[in-house]
Amino acid sequence: MRQVLADQYAEFAAARAGHLYRSACLLTAGDTHLAEDLVQETLGRLYIAWHRVSRVGNPAGYAQTVLTRAFLAHQRRRSSTERATDTFPDRAVADQRDVPLRLTLLEALARLPAKDRAVVVLRYWEDRSIEETADAMHASSAAVRTRCTRALGRLRELLGEDLGEYARF
Repeated sequence: MRQVLADQYAEFAAARAGHLYRSACLLTAGDTHLAEDLVQETLGRLYIAWHRVSRVGNPAGYAQTVLTRAFLAHQRRRSSTERATDTFPDRAVADQRDVPLRLTLLEALARLPAKDRAVVVLRYWEDRSIEETADAMHASSAAVRTRCTRALGRLRELLGEDLGEYARF
């Protein structure tokens, strides 16, 4: 039975790791090292509780919730503001048109408070409902709605007119 659970976990982790990593990159506003750490922490927590998680109707949603909570817990630590560097690594990009837009959006996301960033990622990147977002963040639905409105308003302020020039592609 343990081997069956271990095999199920390995299959799940292999299938979801990429998606969790992309979400973590957005939550951390492009800090790929922290994103990797958060995904590893998430997968470690899932492994420990896999006997329960595997019986849940939506283990992918559970994993996303664990990732979000790990990110928010990290933001509460004093050391969360330490950064080794604030430059992006050089890497190949398939479509060069999206680079300025991506960098602009990541920069704007980085300037949002952690909880606002989490709301934006969960609601608009993960396409979660307000209730699912509230559950993942241990907040009320009203708090999520308010935070969404404020976070989107702040993003509009940060992006200003710059977004229009990138949206023409």
